[in-house]
Amino acid sequence: MNIIIVGAGEIGRHLAIELSRQDHVVSVIENDAAAAAELQNEIEGKVVVGDGSSVNALAEANIGECELFLSLTSENSVNLISASMVKSMGVERVISRVHPGLQREEWLFDFRGHFGIDHIFSSERLAAIELAKFIRNPDSLVVEEIARGRIELQQVRVSPDSDEVGHPLKSLKFPANTRVALISRDGKHEVAHADSVLEGGDIVTVFGAPRKLRTLVERLQKEAHLKEGPRVVIFGGGEYGFSLAQMLESWNCRVRIFERDPDLARELTDRLSNTTVINADATSVAELEDEQVGEADFFVAASRSDEDNVMTCLQAHNLGTKNCLTLIHRADYAKAISTSGRHFGVVAAVSPREASRKEISRYVTTQRFHVVRKLGDGIVLQTHIAKGSKADGKTVGELNWPEGCVVVGLLKGIQAIVPGADAELSAGDQVFAMVADKAEKKFLKLIH
Repeated sequence: MNIIIVGAGEIGRHLAIELSRQDHVVSVIENDAAAAAELQNEIEGKVVVGDGSSVNALAEANIGECELFLSLTSENSVNLISASMVKSMGVERVISRVHPGLQREEWLFDFRGHFGIDHIFSSERLAAIELAKFIRNPDSLVVEEIARGRIELQQVRVSPDSDEVGHPLKSLKFPANTRVALISRDGKHEVAHADSVLEGGDIVTVFGAPRKLRTLVERLQKEAHLKEGPRVVIFGGGEYGFSLAQMLESWNCRVRIFERDPDLARELTDRLSNTTVINADATSVAELEDEQVGEADFFVAASRSDEDNVMTCLQAHNLGTKNCLTLIHRADYAKAISTSGRHFGVVAAVSPREASRKEISRYVTTQRFHVVRKLGDGIVLQTHIAKGSKADGKTVGELNWPEGCVVVGLLKGIQAIVPGADAELSAGDQVFAMVADKAEKKFLKLIH
């Protein structure tokens, strides 16, 4: 695949090296001559010294042959402008990295639609999502976000004591905006339908709005809703820590943040409604002891220093914290710590670079759809409804969906829902579906 990357910073350099190793034709545009020269020695592709929003630089990178364009600098303006430019030049797939603050505003303004960009993401938010999975869903087997984070996928094991066991799905009153999509039993997988019956021990894949999904998961696992969630301590109040705290607040977690910068600590206090902000240095054992960090259920190191993150996790573990999670910017270090970290109290290490690579990898395809996740004998697909297709202008209930297919998400502009039978489908809408292998071609024929 012919890929152009703008920006050879932390994220762009990692993606360029990984994609080059996979034998893709990679060109990189980087305005820092030293960084460009360093990268040129590490990849087979072309590295152009220039501005990503310059037509000359884009031409030198051979924009006319580009199949996937990635704008990955740390500047919103450069990323959005360059992405919008190349989309108007006819590039089929365009992805832009943005600051997490801009992504949080997506519910107010359709940046993708305005700039004509296929996908936007924040590396900080992706890393925070990975960290949050271990805290919010410790008993779930798989957790994934789709539709800009408005819909969540979870895999959970059904308790034999659940009231949902032994009844066909059509007779169960699940929370609105949720759906059971896949049932796995004895190594076999079935895309759920109205007559499917749950049994104790089944592993089910469910989709829904995060808060509603929590209620469904509790019913399937036969767990009472906890009045008080886990106690979480976060080291570092930068964008990683702030994004994580904001996610956890809505999940009833009791969150504290250590932030040594007094100005940032005051800002965090104003922006977070249910989080205690501690203006102190978490690298100090005395400070951790004073705040009784050892009694926390989770300690999350989310500063920009890998060394400080690892050391504070070790200190928290020695004080008695049950689970320690850390942010590690170098992907190879994160992998090593995730593999052996449990020996010294670190249950998981998350790399923003690797989280970004995973997010982008599903777009590295020449197909008209993206594979969000492969589960058993089926896949979760993301695709657009084509103008003039059988689905264009119809409601979900009016279409004759193939057996082995369940629509689990619909993204219309900035609105994301788990669609019911009366949901209208229009050209340009993004559809997410759980599709068995045997149903894939028939599903795509309806949509395209």
